Amino acid sequence: MAAVSQELTYDLVCAAAAHHRLSVMGGLYEDGGTLMLLGPGRGFWGHFRTSHEMHDGAPDPVDRWSTRVIGAMAATLGAEAIFPFGGPPYQPFLKWAMQTGRAWQSPAGMLVHDEAGLMVSYRGALRWPGQIALPAPPAASPCAICADKPCMTACPVDALSAETGYDVAACHGYLDTDAGQDCMTSGCLARRACPVSQRFDRDPAQSALHMQSFHP
Repeated sequence: MAAVSQELTYDLVCAAAAHHRLSVMGGLYEDGGTLMLLGPGRGFWGHFRTSHEMHDGAPDPVDRWSTRVIGAMAATLGAEAIFPFGGPPYQPFLKWAMQTGRAWQSPAGMLVHDEAGLMVSYRGALRWPGQIALPAPPAASPCAICADKPCMTACPVDALSAETGYDVAACHGYLDTDAGQDCMTSGCLARRACPVSQRFDRDPAQSALHMQSFHP
């Protein structure tokens, strides 16, 4: 992998990502190099649904799309492409996300992002051997100024608890009921309750695809 071009900037990477309806969800420095994490941005689902991966009937369409698109971005930008799937072993995306200063553990236990809220997800990362200037992250998590904490009360079966953690069995059990089909088709109620998630406005069909993977 070549050294970072002096002409390569954070804004240039953001523009390259936006072409594919991806967003730079944060960046960090590690071992003298730069990592930028990529996730679905606004308009992602409408863009992705026109891809051949969405319609070829093969498994894991989003992962395959991510491999193709982020791999091509890496080749163009002189970076190494890294993905959160394909393991074991798996790359430490959750650790990296929190190290960017743009993602935190929410009261519900799930990761919360400054722009995507509880709808945050990562499709890959780009890594360069040198340092690229990164913007300063927010001063604090959005949860710090969220008085009502609706993520903690939205789940009908109280599967999320600050004291006991995530009750996976209760969640899956609820998704098997008629009432649970709202979560299956539109996404987790707790994630949707987050005020930041609501501003991010993720397409329900995108959430439904992820829910089908989580609860086949």
